Amino acid sequence: MDLIPGLPFDVGLECLVRIPHHYFSSVSSVCKSWKRQIQLPEFWRHRKSSGLTRKVVVLAQARVDPTREQGAKKYGATPVYRLTVCEPETGFWGELPPIPGFSDGLPMFCQVVGVGLKLVVMGGWDPVTWEVSSGVFIYDFISATWRRGSDMPGPRRLFFACASDSDRTVFVAGGHDGEKCALKSAMAYDVARDEWSHLPDMSAERDESKGVYHGGKFHVISGYETSAQGRFGTSAESLDVATRRWGPVQEDFLDAAACPRNCADDGGGKLFMARGADVAVREGSSAWRAVAELPSDARNTAYVTAWRGKLLVIGSERFGAPYKTYLLDLKRCKWEKVEADEEFSGHVQSGCCLEL
Repeated sequence: MDLIPGLPFDVGLECLVRIPHHYFSSVSSVCKSWKRQIQLPEFWRHRKSSGLTRKVVVLAQARVDPTREQGAKKYGATPVYRLTVCEPETGFWGELPPIPGFSDGLPMFCQVVGVGLKLVVMGGWDPVTWEVSSGVFIYDFISATWRRGSDMPGPRRLFFACASDSDRTVFVAGGHDGEKCALKSAMAYDVARDEWSHLPDMSAERDESKGVYHGGKFHVISGYETSAQGRFGTSAESLDVATRRWGPVQEDFLDAAACPRNCADDGGGKLFMARGADVAVREGSSAWRAVAELPSDARNTAYVTAWRGKLLVIGSERFGAPYKTYLLDLKRCKWEKVEADEEFSGHVQSGCCLEL
């Protein structure tokens, strides 16, 4: 059956694979054959092999009202967060539909993770009741719809490490419970099956640690125990996803004790981190080394993500200032500013990178 009347099937398919990601839901609603086609794994393999996929960054970003005057009123002390979408290579910015039941804004400090063609939002503080949420919500980029997933089991936790294998599983570890006691428990969420499973505990409590999926392992970097209360460490430990066992603790994984939130994997065996005035890289067991100086107006860094040959940084010049977005070409060591309207200059709490 032809996808487009009057055109051979292959030609119709070539038309469909070229559609920008933000039109997926419109395309899938045209007819059953189009919807069926773009849901097939073969469709996405063809789109990727043709070089038509794009890196898309989804952010939990504070809403900014451009009509209000500069300063505290515009970048308020109690911001409302929403999900924004940035396509760095084309300069496209947009906003995703709100999570049902959260029209007043995203849960504060929720985690945002990409899993295949889906976005998973979990945890955080309810912006109305200020209760810690165990809720899990999944957004499908093809249908542009949300569904509720199974709640996170166990004690309600906040500031936990979180990362995904980009295929079907999200890993969660550490954070703290309702009594602000740091946790060392861990678990995994299968998005396709909507099932949680428990993992072995880490060797130590890790509150406010960073979760990174790197080299087939779930790395939990830095954090602190209950007794340390904000004094970050330099160690890390990693879960072998295949065996579901934690490896030995790497005591000096970081070269300085600091909040590790700006650490990112590039999918090619490298870890990058924004630290102070520069960007550093770590390959294998080698030491961190500086690779580029951060733009002066983005050194108050809020978010970092990377993919092969590229690094994206969102930061501001100082606290309360508008946030800027920059893309670093790692081969040429050259920064390029990603232009954005003022409404996309708010603070970023979390984010993830998908290929659509």
